[in-house]
Amino acid sequence: MANTELAEYLFHQGTNLYSYEYLGCNRISPDGYEYSFRVWAPNAKKVELVGDFSGWEEGIPLKRITERGIWELIWSAGSDLNGAAYKFRIVSDGGVHLKGDPYARYSRGSADGASVVYCKKDFAWGDMGWLSHRAKTVKADEKSYIRAPLNIYELHAGSFMRHPNGEYYSYRELSEVLPSYLKEMGYTHVEFLPLQEHPFDGSWGYQVCAFYAPTSRYGTPDDLKYLIDKLHRAGIGVIMDWVPAHFPKDEWGLYEFDGSALYEYQGKDRQESRSWGTRFFDLGREEIQSFLISNALYFLREFHIDGLRVDAVASMIYLDYDREPGEWNPNPDGSNTNREGVAFFRKLNSAVFAEFPDALMIAEESSAFGGITAPVESGGLGFNLKWNMGWANDFYDYISTDPLYRKEKHKALTFPLMYAFTENFCLPISHDEVVHGKKSLINKCFGSYEDKFRCARVAIMLQMTYPGKKLLFMGTEYAQFREWDYENELEWFMTDYPAHESFRQYVAALNRFYLSHEELWSFDFSPRGFEWISPDDADANTVAFLRKGECGELIVILSFSGCEQAVTVPLPKGTRPEVIFDTGNLNENAKTPIIYQDGEASYATYRLPGLSGVIVKATPVRKKTTRRKKDVL
Repeated sequence: MANTELAEYLFHQGTNLYSYEYLGCNRISPDGYEYSFRVWAPNAKKVELVGDFSGWEEGIPLKRITERGIWELIWSAGSDLNGAAYKFRIVSDGGVHLKGDPYARYSRGSADGASVVYCKKDFAWGDMGWLSHRAKTVKADEKSYIRAPLNIYELHAGSFMRHPNGEYYSYRELSEVLPSYLKEMGYTHVEFLPLQEHPFDGSWGYQVCAFYAPTSRYGTPDDLKYLIDKLHRAGIGVIMDWVPAHFPKDEWGLYEFDGSALYEYQGKDRQESRSWGTRFFDLGREEIQSFLISNALYFLREFHIDGLRVDAVASMIYLDYDREPGEWNPNPDGSNTNREGVAFFRKLNSAVFAEFPDALMIAEESSAFGGITAPVESGGLGFNLKWNMGWANDFYDYISTDPLYRKEKHKALTFPLMYAFTENFCLPISHDEVVHGKKSLINKCFGSYEDKFRCARVAIMLQMTYPGKKLLFMGTEYAQFREWDYENELEWFMTDYPAHESFRQYVAALNRFYLSHEELWSFDFSPRGFEWISPDDADANTVAFLRKGECGELIVILSFSGCEQAVTVPLPKGTRPEVIFDTGNLNENAKTPIIYQDGEASYATYRLPGLSGVIVKATPVRKKTTRRKKDVL
């Protein structure tokens, strides 16, 4: 944005959607070494630039150029500053603080947090084919929204794989293994836990200090672009977890940036999260809106990210989130809705979809707040997907229960369909549910070692056949028993054991089946795509239903019983049923139903072994025809 006066005005109005091109460090001329350094610090008495190129003791002073607190330095460096470290020394009534640049494109991270000059703009993308594909598939039409398969592999870059000495795989090293693995496994997208610079490994990336800087743990910003480009060329979309709710209290970060509350709320009733020990962004402040919305667009524009999974939405739309009575102030009408948070999301999603109508904006939202995925013009928040946390919680509780008592919790299988089409849902088996004593998915399953594998197979089949897009956390696909540990790589050696490798192959086959059968995804967000056949057989722990697509339908029969159960399903007239996919523990007798007529109606009864499932296709039976021989003259 060349017009600096307009950039200043829009920033303070909360509508500068390119604020990173104005604030932070930017190279002014590609032919010379003139740089602009700008920072927003309205409560500062003095701001200086310190770094490798200017001396860390004696700083170069910045000049305050706007009444609302932008400071600026235009500096002819005489040489290329790329790779040089720097900070802002901010002097205020609150003392002297060395702060990283909030708009830094690169950072040293860790406890140091020095920003690094990174003004390179010469990365050569090769993903135009993918972007064209995305524009055709991730969109609404007159029949449904996202009439395409969406099967997401959730991944933490630091623990997916590591070198024998414990060192991280770099972005470029991940690019050599990840695209082929995801393609082999049948995933359409990978979702990275936050990749922005964060000081503490144990936050998994969810406590960000440098929002514009991809973490240097795994390489440079261009190295991340290289990974994304390789994924796109392989036909894999890239989603990044994004955390606009809060930030940690590390000294070099956004915390009390100019000596007092600036990026955070000033009022104690909204300022701090007790559980996380972090500060909440002041979403009503215009400059914060420019900062955060520009940040979302920055990764979509500059890194070709295909979508953002927005973390902790509930914490941003409720005034009483993580607070006891008396610790928060209600609205004048007594309600607990954070209206500034609601307005922020409407503004964010409107800006994103105006520029990227084929982006994915996914809300991780745990409450029953209505309209999360409704369009802004209809009064919604404007996301296009929402994690179905209620489904996940009920699902985990059900599979962890002894089959003898599952009938008491049968609604875990049926209740999600009561609200399945109120939002555009994604069904997550996520990182949050395989840590802190919650157990891995297979270890949640009740029963013996063998029963756990059988139960996990039918559980994954349920996820893949229920309405909604899909997400699976890494390691679940080969049934890792140990909980996820961010400090160590996944236990890939488990795939040397037949049971685990067989499970991985089963998940891959199920994923590929999902991709190739549009009945499972064409109408995910419409009742048109689903119909119950047998929802209420709680005593047998079974369900049966139809998934309907544009060109046909599939019959899905699932048994969570510990013993054999008979399930009867109706057949369309003049058809023959065929099991086209199963959980792998069925013999031919179980796959061959007993077919009988009742008047004009036709039925098939399957005797399923305990903890098993089948997907059936009813195909028309061709009538035999006889040909008359021609008369011989």
